[in-house]
Amino acid sequence: MIKLFIMAVCCLGASLCVKANNTTGRDTLIKGAYYHVYDSVLIPSKDGAVISALVVLKKEQQQPLPVILQFTIYARHTDIKKAIEAAEKGYVGVMAYSRGKRYGTGEITPYEHDAKDVYEVIDWISKQKWCNGKIGMYGGSYNGFTQWAATKRMHPALKTIVPSATVAPGLDVPMMNNVIMSFPFSWTYYVSNNRFLDTEDYNSPKWKELEYQWFQQGLAYRALDSLVEGRPRNKIFQTWLQHPTYDAYWQNMIPYKHEFANIDIPVLTTTGYYDGGQVGALYYTREHNKYKPGAEHYVIIGPYGHFGSQGHPDTVYHGYTIDAVANISIHNIIYEWFDYILKGKPKPAFLKDKINYQPMASNEWKHAASLDKVSNDTLTFYLDHKNEGLLNRKKPTQPGYSNMELDFADRSSMNSYFYEFRIIWDSLFSGGGVMYKSKPFETATEFTGCFTGNLKVTINKRDMDYSAVLFEQLPDGRYFYLSYFMGRASYARDNTKRQLLIPGKKTTLPFTNSYFTSRKIAKGSRLVLIVNVNKSQSEQINYGTGKDVSSETIQDAKEPLKIRWHNDGFIKIPVKR
Repeated sequence: MIKLFIMAVCCLGASLCVKANNTTGRDTLIKGAYYHVYDSVLIPSKDGAVISALVVLKKEQQQPLPVILQFTIYARHTDIKKAIEAAEKGYVGVMAYSRGKRYGTGEITPYEHDAKDVYEVIDWISKQKWCNGKIGMYGGSYNGFTQWAATKRMHPALKTIVPSATVAPGLDVPMMNNVIMSFPFSWTYYVSNNRFLDTEDYNSPKWKELEYQWFQQGLAYRALDSLVEGRPRNKIFQTWLQHPTYDAYWQNMIPYKHEFANIDIPVLTTTGYYDGGQVGALYYTREHNKYKPGAEHYVIIGPYGHFGSQGHPDTVYHGYTIDAVANISIHNIIYEWFDYILKGKPKPAFLKDKINYQPMASNEWKHAASLDKVSNDTLTFYLDHKNEGLLNRKKPTQPGYSNMELDFADRSSMNSYFYEFRIIWDSLFSGGGVMYKSKPFETATEFTGCFTGNLKVTINKRDMDYSAVLFEQLPDGRYFYLSYFMGRASYARDNTKRQLLIPGKKTTLPFTNSYFTSRKIAKGSRLVLIVNVNKSQSEQINYGTGKDVSSETIQDAKEPLKIRWHNDGFIKIPVKR
């Protein structure tokens, strides 16, 4: 099959390589204009794989133009619309695909080969007679990741990237702070079952049923794929489980540390407070600015979810009606950005400063020079076990703690950290966790940034997966979901090296990698914190033995996990005065 594909590659003049049965492309009439469409382009890579792409340009195009590229694993028959839109706006539109997708060859392996393959595609585009040597990239989620993968080795023709809701493999998918989550499991079949996407399989309720079956049986997490009937073991999933630390496997996929210093192109990042890819998006932002001080890197972040932050926000997101001013067209701003970078037009007027954020409940946008400048003060709250669990502004004078006990062998209930799928709650259940509430705020206060903390714990095991979820309790008693953190205790200090806890010894668990949010906390509202330990079908279960978590089973549960949440532990809330 590979030989057949390579033999089918030929050249049309000096412009582009296409399959032999499509050497002339086709003309398509859209909105009164003709576009020349090459939908079966094949680009050989240096290691023998062939990358599939489609190219669209206006038929009357005479001069070379800048190119808008998306590189994706999500091969869809409708992708041509995105390329046509780019051509309609005065660019050449190109869609290219991870190896093995669409008409390409090679094994479908998410993340692993994209950095080198997208470089090959950019290099090929730069040599075509219809390209003026300027290429910009955009797209969200996986398509955002491939843009950062493209900067692993900078090509001189790549002039800008606009990553939206972008994932960072090894950091926020498939694992968050070293805890592997279950939702990417079915995704591996979605993208690898065929050359396009297996939507019917992906949308099947069987995946949730399978996760629940795994939970009830208490199997090792590594055995999850053995429950999928009629299919071989999942190579992608099993490979991920072999890398529970942020090691070279993950580091080779995207820029790492000083490699960010080489990224000397302008960047526009878009994300949302409820975007599952936000941790990744802001990781790239922080690292880029850390290693490339003064980088031209702009951010748009608002009350958006994963899809809304990629172009067209939801007016109502999970029951929350966003402020009217937040209802902007991110997609239009993206093309204004391309006009600015690739055509020399004015910078989008919306971008007043590097960080552009919308405090919920304020109906206004604010702007700051950097992520560090969005707040100018912090409020510290201690986890005081007295007074029915108080988030205390004053450090307790006497040592104390809240007790928590969790029996992993008991599958009659679950403990979960995840509250994203509803923003406003009439009541909360702690799910076995411990809840703390602050006193009412005396004045309205803008909370903007990522909450951080130092939790002080003593446990009777060697490890645990824990969470800290934050809400605003409104004056009317309802709860507004703000942010959360979830991570593995043994990686609290270093995500590249596991450091097990000593049973019975008090330990500090620092955390910073929570979700950024911005909201005007109302006068009379309280902050509510729930600290908890994971025991659900939604992620691995860490039984605390210190062994490979993916290999632990319910047989490792033994005695319940006993935790002391000490009252000198605290969280810090960034605020803007």
